Amino acid sequence: MADFGEILRTIGEFGFFQQVTLFALCFPNIVQAFVFASFIFIQTDPERHCNTDWILRTDPNLTIDEQLNLTLPREVDGSFSRCRMFVPVDWDISAIREYGLNETTVCQSGWIYYNMLYEATIVTDFDLVCDRANLVEVIQALFMSGILIGSFVFGPFAESFGRKRANQIPLVIMFIFVVTTALCPNVYFYLISQFLVGVGTGGYRMNCIILAIEWIGPSKRSWGVCVFQLFGAVGQCILAGMIYAIRHWRLAQLITAIPVALVAVYIWFIPESARWLLVRGRSEEAKQLIVKAATINKRTVPDSLLDKIVVKDTVNKGGIKIIFRSSLLTRYFFIILLAWFSFNLALYWLYLNMGTFGLSIFMTQLLFGAIEIPANLLSMWLLEVFGRRVLYIVTLVLSGLASILMLSVPQGHGIVVTCCAVAARLFLTWASSICTVFIQELFPTSVRQTASALGSISGRIGSLLSPLLNILAIYHWVTPISVVGSLTIFSGVIGFLLPETRKKELPETADEAEGNRTVAYSQTASIPKLKSTKM
Repeated sequence: MADFGEILRTIGEFGFFQQVTLFALCFPNIVQAFVFASFIFIQTDPERHCNTDWILRTDPNLTIDEQLNLTLPREVDGSFSRCRMFVPVDWDISAIREYGLNETTVCQSGWIYYNMLYEATIVTDFDLVCDRANLVEVIQALFMSGILIGSFVFGPFAESFGRKRANQIPLVIMFIFVVTTALCPNVYFYLISQFLVGVGTGGYRMNCIILAIEWIGPSKRSWGVCVFQLFGAVGQCILAGMIYAIRHWRLAQLITAIPVALVAVYIWFIPESARWLLVRGRSEEAKQLIVKAATINKRTVPDSLLDKIVVKDTVNKGGIKIIFRSSLLTRYFFIILLAWFSFNLALYWLYLNMGTFGLSIFMTQLLFGAIEIPANLLSMWLLEVFGRRVLYIVTLVLSGLASILMLSVPQGHGIVVTCCAVAARLFLTWASSICTVFIQELFPTSVRQTASALGSISGRIGSLLSPLLNILAIYHWVTPISVVGSLTIFSGVIGFLLPETRKKELPETADEAEGNRTVAYSQTASIPKLKSTKM
């Protein structure tokens, strides 16, 4: 009998077929950074005053200073109010000058914005200021909710309908609503569109990694996740340049839709996971894909090996309950879930607050992406040299320490704060790669996608709570960073309870997962070369 690991060693663990598939699946991650642009690159409290052009009907020759002095109340510090104006009256200009105006109201005709860093943002287009300013946090939280729902829906969907479909549908959803987001006439349509973009983003991010990894052998499996993260890092750098050059959120959304449209076309030609097909008992379809992969990799597969393929009878036998029937797998599961929650809470809190670190938001964005490129390239090598568990512990602990170190930096040292934040993000991104690899290697094929979906859901809950974490600052300004740092450090420390999975085959059954399969890559040297067989 031959399992899928033996087949991969025969057709090539990371040949041209796997490389093209991985590139095609990872390319959208460059664009996914852009979907955050419209609610990250904003000025939450722009310079502004109420639109009081009503007074120009009484005297169109008023200077701007005269207009503001007559129509706007002043704050305690002497500046003009940003959120209130005097109630308009039907008096002539001489009466207004003589008696003045005293009764105030909220802005009735919108706002006039000035000294803007951007040409247009959702804040200025939808007037998300004053009593509507909290809608910015609502948008962020709703987008994260969409990612959560996407992970929840398309994780189990992939178990039943395949990895391929679970990538295609979210990608199409993302394309449609990236376009509608750019065309939204008001904030309420924008909220709905961003939620659905989040659904597509959450569904695709999780499933594309698994589809790629299930075609890659043990010696290069960590490459799948690292390349995915690498594409995301490149996207972060491109995003900084794009927003710096464009500075108009609607145009940025439309530009984002162009590469997504390209992916929405070729995603229909991505191959299904042969491993999943075998688990579902669809061996003939799996064999056809195996032969196709071998041909592209310039390898051959003998009939005798194909005839010996083992079809694991694991379909619909307990579902996610498989994990909870084993105390060992349950322990692994909750350790990974806590880590996923912790690093997403920290990662998105840093991302959503990068405009407050004291350095240019464009430079911070560029640094966030640029530092991840060498980190991910290095991670491909270190994961195979040192293994998963050591790096899992080190990256989570160091990210927590880097976050807490921000508390020791005196105010006014924006460069130092940004360096600490960049270091924390570096280790958090690294931890994200390791957790994603770990959850693939710890659980059997029949529940791998569901386990990954639940892990992703845990992470999305963390990202959903990240915009709300700043509320804790009302108790003390150090509270949000303390929570972020403490959680990640604790998550790293309990990583000592996880096993090492480096160069071990993906488990197909719960028994194999409990035993932490030991079919190492070094055994591939003993496999004889197979003669070509015509198919």
